[in-house]
Amino acid sequence: MGRHLQLILAALLLSLSLAQAQQEAFRYEAAIGASVGMGISTVSFVPTIPQKQLTGYHAGITFRWITENYLGLQAEANLSQQGWSELFDEPQYRYSRRLSYIDIPFLTHIHTKGKRLRFFVNLGPKVGLLIAESTTENVIASPPPAGSQPHRTEQWSMPAQNNFAWGLCGGPGLELRTRIGIFQIEARYYYALGDIFGNRKADTFPKSSSQVIYGKLSYLIRL
Repeated sequence: MGRHLQLILAALLLSLSLAQAQQEAFRYEAAIGASVGMGISTVSFVPTIPQKQLTGYHAGITFRWITENYLGLQAEANLSQQGWSELFDEPQYRYSRRLSYIDIPFLTHIHTKGKRLRFFVNLGPKVGLLIAESTTENVIASPPPAGSQPHRTEQWSMPAQNNFAWGLCGGPGLELRTRIGIFQIEARYYYALGDIFGNRKADTFPKSSSQVIYGKLSYLIRL
């Protein structure tokens, strides 16, 4: 009986020492930095409007807190552009709408183990506030000939009706950790759950939600 008790105590001490070693190996990490990148966007309209991708910039600041092994939280404040560019049969015609937002994503940060190189995925919701919109066009004053313009034109004179945007975003990335800071390259997809215009059945477009693919570079400093 005494020998059994000694074995139990030894196993318990070993478990406690391993748990303490694991806890000591993990360190909470806070980091702050900046990012810059580009995005390509379209808008899912119902009824459909033929489009090509619109290019816009994306830049902001990032705060990240690693709270557990392989897991952390990340919050951002970004200035981003999105919108749509319409596709015409005749290439001389053009119409595009560029929407500028202040975006705030709240993300779960999942990463692999690695002292210098890590693969990671960021996933979570994003909210945004529309702060500006601009149009580039040559069709309102002189529209294309009848029959060559296959889609609706009401959107040309409609300003954005919903200033608040929200949706889901996420994507993979690669991180290089150095003595002078953390360098990241990341791809991210955003799917809007809200609409740019009114979405009632009686409205012109019951659906007008943005879809954006971003590519971004980030630099973070550990605090």
